[in-house]
Amino acid sequence: MTTKPYRTAWAWIGVALLTASCAHPPSADPPLQATSARAQACAEWFDTLDAAVAQAGVADAGAHRVAGYPYLRADRLTASFAGALDPARPDARFADWVERLRAQDLDRRRSEIANLDAPTLNALGVPDAAQALARTEQCSGQLAAEDLAAPARRAALPRRAQLPDDYSPWMRYSGVYAVARWPFAVGVAGWQREAHEMFRHAAESEPPADTLRWYLPPGAGASEDAVHATMRALPRDALGIPRPDAAQLELLFDANAPTFAVETSGAHDRPGRVRFDAGGTPAVDTAEPVVYRRAAYTRLGDRTLLQLVYTIWFAERPRSRSLDLLAGRLDGVVLRVTLDEDGAPLVWDTIHPCGCYHMFVPTARLAERPAPSATEEWLLVPRRLGAPPAGARPVVRIAARSHHLVGLDTSTPPPPARRGAGEASTYRLLDEDGLRTLAWPAGGTRSLYDPDGLVRGTERLERLLFWPMGVASPGAMRQWGRHPTAFLGRRHFDDADLLDRRFERVDP
Repeated sequence: MTTKPYRTAWAWIGVALLTASCAHPPSADPPLQATSARAQACAEWFDTLDAAVAQAGVADAGAHRVAGYPYLRADRLTASFAGALDPARPDARFADWVERLRAQDLDRRRSEIANLDAPTLNALGVPDAAQALARTEQCSGQLAAEDLAAPARRAALPRRAQLPDDYSPWMRYSGVYAVARWPFAVGVAGWQREAHEMFRHAAESEPPADTLRWYLPPGAGASEDAVHATMRALPRDALGIPRPDAAQLELLFDANAPTFAVETSGAHDRPGRVRFDAGGTPAVDTAEPVVYRRAAYTRLGDRTLLQLVYTIWFAERPRSRSLDLLAGRLDGVVLRVTLDEDGAPLVWDTIHPCGCYHMFVPTARLAERPAPSATEEWLLVPRRLGAPPAGARPVVRIAARSHHLVGLDTSTPPPPARRGAGEASTYRLLDEDGLRTLAWPAGGTRSLYDPDGLVRGTERLERLLFWPMGVASPGAMRQWGRHPTAFLGRRHFDDADLLDRRFERVDP
């Protein structure tokens, strides 16, 4: 047995320690500017609230706290604008950027506060969650106005609002990653060939009707003219980010809602509503088919585009053998469509809620860029689509047991247009945010996600082998905003430049 990997690891540790001992300590940013008595009380409120949330174990990891700015949190989209702003001359773009940071913090605190029990709220000096949230909203505005009036605090904010990635440096640079990435590259290439074959096979054949179940969207869709009119009317903030209202989102979600065709071999292939069981373990109630939805955004060229995300959950990925590294509690498929400015789909991409199996199905409006390296997970495109027919919604084919996405088409008519195609039912669309305040068996609510962004109890045995790739608990289900999607290189499902780096527009 060779000792070279261990010598390599210790060598890197020695270099890190030497570098740290020789480096100058970083200059400290100016402290929070809360000079008025009201702002000082607000700073104390945030300190007390954060301590209570941490003690209760209900912190929300979906957006990253901006260190030193307790009223702000950032996601990858918002962070991507930081370098183009001039804090010395705050304009409408800077103001809207700060408001997005504030809104993200308030959104996360809303679920954190909702998940606190009555004794904790009483200890905070408020009678209920509504009063706690009202005080938080008032203090957020108070601190933002006073703190960011200081030029030095504004100047430090863009640097502070950058996100760490979801890869562990110590795992990757222990000396193991450099060796393990080569066999992993072989495995990734094998999976990509398998994905292409699954799509080819699904396009050429269909399982017996008694094993295929269809889950249809609840709405009737929307006309192409209605979609175009809605997209033209979308308001945008000073950063150019679309800000659809509830009615506009409803129309677009309805127009793009997919039909799921699920090969079914047992209860593990029936989608349903996520809940906690009597013991507080995540489970899926299959009494009614449910699909969760959320809006997201990406940057392509000089434009920010709207994305619609649909997630279907299953109770488990069942074992295929006695020792199955991939089996475990909860599984699902996340399908995202990126809309062009006229409302037409540009590309669909998909993962499982673990961040695994990321693949893209682009339309003719996009062309792939070449990979920068042969050992980086860059772009899996198992098929391309032409221009979807007007008003077409995608039909998504999902394999039994593994829940691999094996087909996506916009030309296949779903039931009831097809006879003998299998059992069909209509699913219900629910907002994904509801997963952060699920009913808890002992009373009150809890988030599906732990403070680290993982879903407790969904760990896979693969984590024991895949840890050198730097992903915490590979295979475990994850919260939106915490999805690394590559073992080789770095890639997150919500990277603001994910599409911009991998595709370029094609002139019609």
